[in-house]
Amino acid sequence: MAVPQNTDELLKAINTNFDKLRRELADIPDNMVRSRSLEGHAKGTMMSVADLVAYLVGWNELVLKWLDRDAAGQPIDFPETGFKWNELGRLAQKFYHDYEAVPYPQLVERLEVAKDRIVSLIEARSNDELYGRPWYEKWTMGRMIQFNTSSPYDNARGRLRRWKKESKQVSS
Repeated sequence: MAVPQNTDELLKAINTNFDKLRRELADIPDNMVRSRSLEGHAKGTMMSVADLVAYLVGWNELVLKWLDRDAAGQPIDFPETGFKWNELGRLAQKFYHDYEAVPYPQLVERLEVAKDRIVSLIEARSNDELYGRPWYEKWTMGRMIQFNTSSPYDNARGRLRRWKKESKQVSS
């Protein structure tokens, strides 16, 4: 899918990629969601499907924090307070830890709720607000949202598809 250039394309990318991801998540057996058999976000680490969903929840809720702070006229600490852009592996580990006690079905539900709220906030903004000017350094608000929603959904779906294929080869 091409990089979204306007509000309609951003909404389509988020909803399409999320729906595809949701279908991949739907058929994962309960006994596999906590197995650390997926390559992690930090080099040399392993994660579970639940960790992958926690990562997505973490980023979606971070996007919501950015948008809420922006709407309130407050400064935004990109990517997150206490983290620099070159520490995203450490941030991923924080997300895994933050949500490790949340039961998997509720984790998936929390991701859906966050995604739906992001969509609502996008719909409440004009195309000019989203794409008419830089928001963080050279990036527009729409691009920053896309970097942390539709792109990671697509990436997660690819990881899950590879993992499922590899898991079948190992169990055969």
